[in-house]
Amino acid sequence: MTAIIVAAYLIGSIPFALILARRWGAIDLRQTGSGNLGAANVMRASGITAGAVVAALDMAKGAASVWLAGRLSGEPAAPAVAGLAAIIGHIYPVWLRFRGGKGVATACGAFAVLAPAAAMPALAVFVAVVWLTKYVSLGSMLASVALPPLAYALGSSGSVVAVAAAAAAIIVFRHRSNLARLRAHTERRLGARA
Repeated sequence: MTAIIVAAYLIGSIPFALILARRWGAIDLRQTGSGNLGAANVMRASGITAGAVVAALDMAKGAASVWLAGRLSGEPAAPAVAGLAAIIGHIYPVWLRFRGGKGVATACGAFAVLAPAAAMPALAVFVAVVWLTKYVSLGSMLASVALPPLAYALGSSGSVVAVAAAAAAIIVFRHRSNLARLRAHTERRLGARA
């Protein structure tokens, strides 16, 4: 189990945003826009295509970690724990002095495998909020908070519900600067350039 957690953390910590933003012309994403190593900041710094590719790769990190844990471990909780490890790896990557992204896309990929019935309505919350407000951060937080009760209501295991709650708490914590900007009406809207 320990090896699976470490592997999932390392998979999650691959900094696709930093790597691909450089290939698309951003010098250092950590010094651009919000400074966040996530798809939204890549989109602002390097364009829609780069942002979409990063989002897909970050989702793949979460999904791959859960899938591998399911294949390599017989413990029922292993996939959920691996999903959380990948999310933590994305947020706190060892390679970048533990300064990564906010974990939303990686969590989306992990829960698409762990709890697809709950992930779909949570994704709908994200899309609806972003569509109505143009705030990616607000959609990310509300979808994350919606996921644990959805997972519980739709019959996910206790380990999946617990990991969903832990992931939601970490993601909201990582968005605390966005919350401050939302309150101050200075948060960037979707489509704003870095």
